[in-house]
Amino acid sequence: MVRHETNPDSLSATFAALADPTRRAILARLVSGETSVSELARPFDMSMPAVSKHLKVLERAGLIARGREAQWRPCRLEATPLKGVADWVEHYRRFWLESFDRLDDYLKKMKKEEKSRDHRQAKK
Repeated sequence: MVRHETNPDSLSATFAALADPTRRAILARLVSGETSVSELARPFDMSMPAVSKHLKVLERAGLIARGREAQWRPCRLEATPLKGVADWVEHYRRFWLESFDRLDDYLKKMKKEEKSRDHRQAKK
């Protein structure tokens, strides 16, 4: 198995590979297990050379591995680079969660102040 470090270059290659919907669809199909190139190509309205180009991009990014068994050319998912993406995104997920928590606290404070103001006006 090839080790993929989470560095800016591998992350860029992974994001570039994931930028295309056809490549994302190919990866989604590979989640179920090893599949031949012809099986991967079946649902797409494109030539085999075009599918092959997509597979090369995915392979260079380390997202798939291709083998050769006689006439069968199996492809399999290599999820390690996706872990790097998940780790990178996690930082921003935490940022948004903390932002929402701060907003929630602010809204609770505003609601409390509004109730207090309404209560004071009702006494007048």
